[in-house]
Order: sequence, then structure tokens, then C-alpha cells
Amino acid sequence: MLIYRIKSYTSQNGTKLDVDLAYQTYGSLSKEKDNAILIPTFFGGKHTDTEYMLADGRALDIKRYFVVVVNMLGNGFSSSPSNTPSPYAGKSFPLFTLYDNVMCQHQLVTKALGIKELRLVTGFSMGAQQTFQWGALFPNMVKAIAPICGAARIADHNKVFIESAIGVLKIAPDFKAGNYKNPPLDALNAFGHVYSAWLFSQDFFRERLYKEIKLETAADVVKFTQNYFKQSDANDLVAMANTWANADISANIRFNNDFDAALRAITCKAIVLPGATDLYFRVADSVYEVDKMSAAELRPIPSNWGHAAGFGASSADNIFIDKALTELLA
Repeated sequence: MLIYRIKSYTSQNGTKLDVDLAYQTYGSLSKEKDNAILIPTFFGGKHTDTEYMLADGRALDIKRYFVVVVNMLGNGFSSSPSNTPSPYAGKSFPLFTLYDNVMCQHQLVTKALGIKELRLVTGFSMGAQQTFQWGALFPNMVKAIAPICGAARIADHNKVFIESAIGVLKIAPDFKAGNYKNPPLDALNAFGHVYSAWLFSQDFFRERLYKEIKLETAADVVKFTQNYFKQSDANDLVAMANTWANADISANIRFNNDFDAALRAITCKAIVLPGATDLYFRVADSVYEVDKMSAAELRPIPSNWGHAAGFGASSADNIFIDKALTELLA
């Protein structure tokens, strides 16, 4: 894992601090520097959690492409509540927006790596949110985007979901208003329990698709989700959720909250890949977004895995996604 430090970065909310971006590269950058792909991470995920997108036989072939995976701010590897010194440690960590994440990533790509063109930006969930932001801010630098199971702006119902899940975490006694000394396992388990019901669809449970990932019961799905999130610091989850709850690619000085203008600014090729049964990033939101983008195609993933259609567990979903990525890279 590599670290790129941005000295005295001023966030959208006016906080000035040194920001560390943790990232990993895969493959080799061509002599012309024209084979680069960027993948921002998702909620609770680290760069290692995106490596399923780079597996042998998949579209993002690291024998051909130079893939840069950037850990989003708050995820525990890049600057986060769990690794930032006082006065911004723990619960005092400031809000970092999609705009902040992408502007920092742009510095990494252009200044540290010397890359002037990205063949593709793609990401899952919150990675998709950052993908949309890249397309809006840097359409001449990015040749194509493929947001997977995400949206350019958080919907009202989506915001209620993520704030309620974090609310459950915060009211657990061992969270101690963010001042815990030891991992607040009760808080993390409560959060994971709520999240498990939304990560997968009703169809996923009805058809017992969890057996495809070697789980036997719905209770095992809950434990699976709880164990996944126990790998994260609780305040880090809160920080990422704050970014999520404020997600809007137009909420910056470039677009002044004109959402349609931000979408129209995405002039690069795009295939938008929502999950057909995703419970919080809904296809209807993608329909609106794609209608405003000049070179975009809507291609819902025909999956019963819910939001997890983009998480790499279903081979059928992977094949569907890879077809779109291959077309954009052609």
C-alpha cells in the first residue's frame, strides 16, 4: 500500500489538515500513460476488497491496464477518524464530501502518478458515487465511467436508511458517543444486523441465494454482514456514512447545487449499472440521471442479489458487468 500526502488541504466545510490518500496500483503504466483505470473504494471497503474486480478472466485485466485503487477518506487506510491525530481524531473527524475525495484523488493521479488521461473510472456503491463525481468534474480527462450500484445524488429514502443504520450504532452503550477505548462490538453488531437486511434483496432471501456463498440460513447472512463490518472502526463507519448522506455531485462551487447541470457536464461515455433489486440505489434514480447525460446508457443488472449485485459474489452478475466494462474499454 502506498501513501500520497496532501499538505494543508482545505475541505469543503473549511477544515484545513494534512490528508493522506492510501492507494494501491496493479499492472504496469504504459509508456504513453494511456492505459490507466481508477477505482475508488466503497463503504466499509479497503483496496483489497476491490480486488475481485481484477480477478483472472475479468474485464479489468491487469496484464493490459494500469489500475489504481484509491481508498476513500474515512475508510481506515486513507485519513480517517481512527488514524488522524488530534484535534481531528475519532468523533472530531471532519466531513469529507464526494467533491473532497475526488479533488484529492485528482491530485494523486495527476501530480504523483503523472497521468493526464483515465481510460475508465468505475466503482461499486460509494465508489459509484465518486465515479459520477469524476465524470462531472473532469469529463475531458476521463474517457468513460461505469458507476455500479450507486447514484450521483443520494435519494431521500436512501438517506433515511443510512442515517438510521448509523443511528442504531450510535445508541449502543459501548459506542460511548464515539469516545470508546475498545472496539464497540455491540454497536458494530447492531449496525451490521440492520445493514444485512438492506444489502440483499427480499428475492435473495426468498430464493436462499445465500447458499451460493456457503451460508445456510438468514441468520448466517446477518453474522456474515456483522463480521464484515467488525473489520472497520466504528467512527470510521460514521465518517463514511456522513459522506454518503451528503452525496451530491452538484454540491460544490462548480455546479452550485444545480444537479441537472452536473449531470449534463458528464459528456464522456458512460454505462450506468444499477442493481435491478437494489433496495436503496434505485433504478428509477438512474433513469433520471442517464436522461440528463449526453453519452450514457442505462443497463440495470438483472440480479436478485439486491445491492450486492455489484459486490462480486455472483458469477452471472460479474459477467453482465464485465460486458459493459469491456465495451467501454474497447
